Amino acid sequence: MTLALITETKPEDWIYVSEGGATIVFSYRGPHNVQFSDQVLRLRKVPHGSLNSMLLDTNTEQPDDPMTTFQENIISKLVPSEFLPSLVVVVLDEGWLRSLIVLRDGDRPAERRQTDQIDIRRNKGVLATDLIGGTPIAIEVKPKWGYLPTECHLSPETVALKTTTCRFCMHTSFRMKQGDIGTTYCPLDLFSRDEMRVRKSLGALWAGWYESRGSLNNLRLFVEGRMAKPDDDHSVQLLARFFAAGESTDVQNLRELFSSTLAQVLLDSPILPLLSNLQRTLDILDIEGLSRLYTQSSSGSSCDSLGSSIPDPSMEEWKDFVEVYQSDHHSWDHTVPSPGHLRYYLMAYLLSATFKDCSIIIRPKSAYVGSFDATIIDMDIKSMDRLGKWERLDRKIVEHYKSSASQRRCIDSQRVSQSGYTHRFEELSKWR
Repeated sequence: MTLALITETKPEDWIYVSEGGATIVFSYRGPHNVQFSDQVLRLRKVPHGSLNSMLLDTNTEQPDDPMTTFQENIISKLVPSEFLPSLVVVVLDEGWLRSLIVLRDGDRPAERRQTDQIDIRRNKGVLATDLIGGTPIAIEVKPKWGYLPTECHLSPETVALKTTTCRFCMHTSFRMKQGDIGTTYCPLDLFSRDEMRVRKSLGALWAGWYESRGSLNNLRLFVEGRMAKPDDDHSVQLLARFFAAGESTDVQNLRELFSSTLAQVLLDSPILPLLSNLQRTLDILDIEGLSRLYTQSSSGSSCDSLGSSIPDPSMEEWKDFVEVYQSDHHSWDHTVPSPGHLRYYLMAYLLSATFKDCSIIIRPKSAYVGSFDATIIDMDIKSMDRLGKWERLDRKIVEHYKSSASQRRCIDSQRVSQSGYTHRFEELSKWR
């Protein structure tokens, strides 16, 4: 198969769309091109100063971006294809990338520009379906953790908190202590399948978007292919027209229309139940139970950071993992996990993190409200070396929340008994 060459386009043909911690996205706006029209370009980023310290041979053939092979071989076995974007490899060019940086770096948020940059050493990137352009609006929702953990692997010090307040809400409280902007959004409301709770969660997302001037990443709105901000009158007017608010840009009215429209879209879609099921069945031990199993096994010791002595899985191992997950996982007794299954549980937690950190893009099938498509994006492979960091963060979050003056109760309406996992999984499998 002949790979697409980025040099068949000009850097000025691409406009900045958005970015996350690892990748940055540009949308093609040049002359019609069979390979590039209706596509976005996803490029890897690196922290400033790391280009000289990290070795990457630009003169030899580099492997394809793992995002493409991971989706093709792993994610597609767990998520129906109609909910996934197309991903293909594109060959990059260092000079072309440098020109793109000169042209578009000023479009990035200032805090991102200060932190990282496009990795100009990469000679392969990813072309993906453009879910933002070619439509009057597009909505990106990052749902986060859609469940409460089971009690059996939690310590006496954490069990009451972790089974009462969801991880996102505890983390929000912790971030606010660090000076970040707060939000009243609770993922368990979004995942609840209860219309009033779903609308409440979407209203909280809208309020967070508005009050943070669009800086919170759990909700992003795109108008005419560009990220919209609450202080952009033109974008807000177009949003008002789309949601049938006429010429009124009253914030409260827009919030209600947005919430009611999106609630129906999400209630009609199997995406959120699917994500919740994958998250909770893959993270079946919680980070606490996983850490305990790691120290009990021959692979870990009390001084090891969680997962520090474990190499990252190969793609073949991931394929084998999915086979076990779909066949044996639901019959195991996870209340007493076997040390012999340690690597499996570590991989399961990594995959659960992928589904906890993904986003959903919702966009209309036509120019009018009523019919929408929903697509899951940003499903990167997570690395074993992040497990120790996640474990330490988990402890910090819970320790902070213990002393928090304001604690909330989060209701996991889809919580099922361990014996019910197989039934739930089989029910969702009909969508594949």
